[in-house]
Amino acid sequence: MKAIIYRRYGGPEVLEYADIPDPKLGQNDVLIAVRAAALNPADIALQAGLGDSFMDVWFPVVPGWDVAGVVAAVGAGISEFAPGDEVMSYIRQDILHSGAFAELVSTDVSNVALKPKTSSWVEAAGLPLAGLTASRAVDVILKVKAGETLLLHGAAGGVGVIAAQLAKLRGARVIGSCSEGNRSILNELGIEPVDYGRALGEQVRAIAPDGVDVVLDCVGRDALATSTGLVRSETRVGTIAPGDAADVKMIFVRQDIVMLNQLATLVDQAALRIPIAAIYPLSEAAEAQQALGRRHGPGKIVLELERNG
Repeated sequence: MKAIIYRRYGGPEVLEYADIPDPKLGQNDVLIAVRAAALNPADIALQAGLGDSFMDVWFPVVPGWDVAGVVAAVGAGISEFAPGDEVMSYIRQDILHSGAFAELVSTDVSNVALKPKTSSWVEAAGLPLAGLTASRAVDVILKVKAGETLLLHGAAGGVGVIAAQLAKLRGARVIGSCSEGNRSILNELGIEPVDYGRALGEQVRAIAPDGVDVVLDCVGRDALATSTGLVRSETRVGTIAPGDAADVKMIFVRQDIVMLNQLATLVDQAALRIPIAAIYPLSEAAEAQQALGRRHGPGKIVLELERNG
């Protein structure tokens, strides 16, 4: 099968479009013919070697954790799915080796959910990691409630735009920082946009003079520093970016198939949108990674495969 691989750590330049053996199918595995696979910043970080201290790596590595496609075959122990089912999955493994940027992926059945009926392939591929991270941030870690005001840094990004919508569904008021070009989508979603920059604090104070109840950072870098003066002693603060501040809750994605199915239901109810910033063919994964490293439109960057399976 065709796949994107890398044989050593590095940037987009180490990616190859290559032929590799088809994945094996275990008794509790589902073999998926991939229609789309989404990019995530974690792909680039791990590819650069930043996970070497806590993850074993078997080269060559197929990157990617988000996938949507058609069930091609199931293991002998599988009754939940059948060939032809349209599915999506977050396929992270403890060993960095077999990922989503390939024509076929094999993953444990516990990782697999039915694709939202109303979504495209690229939208379904963009949901698992971003949706699970956003849901965990809003509902599990920060426990956003009705009537609260949430300041969300990076509200137009892959995780941020889903977290903002989930917070709105919980009855919260959401103020979202974004670049000028992404203000329109936040307005469409009922999120109050503020621009990145030194004047961000003034913009937020004009909307919420008494400060905010919750802060969620989906950007990293110095985003939380711009929240100074906007938080109170009881304000809950969380981030999906690396950091070591004692009063900031770190948020990491977890596989949760119940949560993923709930997100799929919200998509089918037209209560949750999955914006797509750009689509690339599988063979142009390097170009897609370069685009991910730049400021881009709202939502996810996704690789799309020709009709497969």
